[in-house]
Amino acid sequence: MSAERFEFQAETARLLKLMAHSVYSEKEVFLRELISNSADACDKLRYEALSKPDLIGEAATFRIDISADKDAKTLTIRDNGVGMSRADLIDNLGTIARSGTAKFMEAAAGAGDSGGAPVDLIGQFGIGFYSVFIVADRVEVTTRRAGESETWAWTSDGTGAYEIAEGDPAKLRDGRGAAITLYVRDDEAEFLEPARLKHIVKSYSDHVPFSIFVADGEEETQANSGGALWRQPKSELSEKDYTEFYQSVCGGYDAPWRTIHYTAEGRHEYSVLLFLPTMAPFDLYDPARRGAVKLYVKRVAITDDAGLLPAYLRFVRGLVDSQDMPLNLSREMLQNNPIVASIRSALTKRVLNDLGKAAENDADGYEKFWRTFGPVLKEGVYEDFERRDDLLALCRFYSAAKGELISLKDYAEAMADKQAAIYYLHGEDLERLKQSPQLEGYRARGVDVLLMTDPVDGFWTGVVTEFDGKPLKSVTQGAEDLDALPLEDAADETPAANDAAMATLIAAVKTALGDAVCDVRKSNRLTESPVCLAAREGDADLQMRRMLNRDEGPCVLELNPSHALIRSLSEKAGDGAHQPAIENAAHLLLAQAQISAGEAPKDAAGFSRRLTDVLSTYAG
Repeated sequence: MSAERFEFQAETARLLKLMAHSVYSEKEVFLRELISNSADACDKLRYEALSKPDLIGEAATFRIDISADKDAKTLTIRDNGVGMSRADLIDNLGTIARSGTAKFMEAAAGAGDSGGAPVDLIGQFGIGFYSVFIVADRVEVTTRRAGESETWAWTSDGTGAYEIAEGDPAKLRDGRGAAITLYVRDDEAEFLEPARLKHIVKSYSDHVPFSIFVADGEEETQANSGGALWRQPKSELSEKDYTEFYQSVCGGYDAPWRTIHYTAEGRHEYSVLLFLPTMAPFDLYDPARRGAVKLYVKRVAITDDAGLLPAYLRFVRGLVDSQDMPLNLSREMLQNNPIVASIRSALTKRVLNDLGKAAENDADGYEKFWRTFGPVLKEGVYEDFERRDDLLALCRFYSAAKGELISLKDYAEAMADKQAAIYYLHGEDLERLKQSPQLEGYRARGVDVLLMTDPVDGFWTGVVTEFDGKPLKSVTQGAEDLDALPLEDAADETPAANDAAMATLIAAVKTALGDAVCDVRKSNRLTESPVCLAAREGDADLQMRRMLNRDEGPCVLELNPSHALIRSLSEKAGDGAHQPAIENAAHLLLAQAQISAGEAPKDAAGFSRRLTDVLSTYAG
């Protein structure tokens, strides 16, 4: 059978070119990637063989072999794991997710411009196999799927295409698995030295749970310890041990911020080793993204999709090794298994407790964690009623008064006298929120407002109505509460327009705007701006309306009776000669309020025309 040629998708071809012109500072990462792939292949076959023992026959010892040929300038990584079929080769090696590829190239190109990208880009974007092109100008994968009779060879030089042909089974150990041969470039000859290879294995893959042998001439030496680290006592392990395990087995590429390691005993016995990362993966907000906590049973990897933690903790990596569950668990059994349900509940509680301790004892570290993963954790406030109070205690929000992240407890303890509610303001941009006219009346009364910029904030604030007995209220949903709160400096209070004159102006503005607003009223929330928008009592707040594109009718337009412009307009509102000017001003004020709220004017053409008229009058 002659070789078939396939073209990579355009993004993949560009990515391979980028790999070939390596921008990475730690090139040895490619070997860690290949070892991790081999270990996964061994895990998969070991699990499949539980129900189909013929897949492994007498060759039940799994291993990974690394050998170099200096004369041929080749490096080969061989495993006797599950292997790949022809379809697997096309699906796994011929395709990369477009979104991941595009984001990877954007990040790598930017880092390259700044003098070198961090090595963790590879793992962050899920393109581990392609790291071979950091050191090689050609790669060949010979493989046979366990239980099948055909051997295949996949080859590529990383320039935009790959070929698939019949492979040589003699290249495989035990007639199955995969042998990946890299044709190493002349300037990367260091990766053909056995001592260098052993050092890389020890540094990056020491805790891979399969023996890794490095050949040196006729001799083979096991280069890793290969133990089940999660079964070892914490007292015998160092931070370096945990970091190596996290990176080589759990797929992390940063250093973990927190490590949770314990053994549960009693009704159910299981070992837990979890890591809270410092870096977010590119697909953290992908709805299809699965969790990264693997389930082992008696040290046999069962699945990495057991749902051992809720979706809002999907950033947690690690594993759970149960001594009680049967090895032949199906997906349906996992979903209904009472042991899995018990473990899920205990794990979730343990992670949240650990985060609570970190928030108390490592404020700086927790703030960095929150800035990275806070929006995900807040999903739980909306979804997990049972643990809502625990999650709210972990939440942090930007304080308009303090200019820093604070907790709801911090806010409640610092509430002003006579203040009845916890106030917040939604928006997409923090800097815009800081300048919002909605804050002026609260600021003048010494009342703090929490600024919320994550989309999920609009959802959880719709179901959480109070904290510690104090109602949560958006500052865009009415401001009657401000009447009970005195100004901090009453001496600076600007004289307001005459009540009768304001009533006349309000009536004139209502007439001019018609259905464009649901009401026009005097504002007690403004101290510096002339106008702002507000939601009617009972409606969703303004940001939530925009997010959901919800049509709840027009908003309320509020006028500041103490602003010089509004006072001047109120004095002219009763004079019929000024009616055209009042009408124009009404539309311009509405557009100004819309812009201040982060919206485009609804009547952009009319706004432009009226603004031109005003400027022309001023210029004349």
